[in-house]
Amino acid sequence: MENEDFLWAGIPFLGGIGGFQDAPCGVVSSSAVCLGLRHRSPLEDKKRAKQARHAIRAFSAKIVSEFNQEFGDINCRGLIGMDFSKPGVYKEFLETGVWKEKCEKYVEFMIDKLYALEQDKGLFVQA
Repeated sequence: MENEDFLWAGIPFLGGIGGFQDAPCGVVSSSAVCLGLRHRSPLEDKKRAKQARHAIRAFSAKIVSEFNQEFGDINCRGLIGMDFSKPGVYKEFLETGVWKEKCEKYVEFMIDKLYALEQDKGLFVQA
């Protein structure tokens, strides 16, 4: 995480992809990207790359499904109940602390899921 490129790469996920709230919550999308980056495999090793690709897809599906089961939606608007396309709503979102009340729970949930996957040895081909 010392690489600022990862921080900047995550900016488009705020408020759904590009702030478009009918898109998946940013933590849902970025968690899938995180799994891909963490468990990638050299493409030259076709067998290992195929195993890694299948594992990454399976566990991405698993954490997205678990998130949906826990919170009842994966789209930003459905999760926070506010429509950023309306004037003043994003400002209200920031000022009222809805982001702290809701979004932080979503982030914590996904971090816990990612750590749990990491701790379960043998789930991924080691890169």
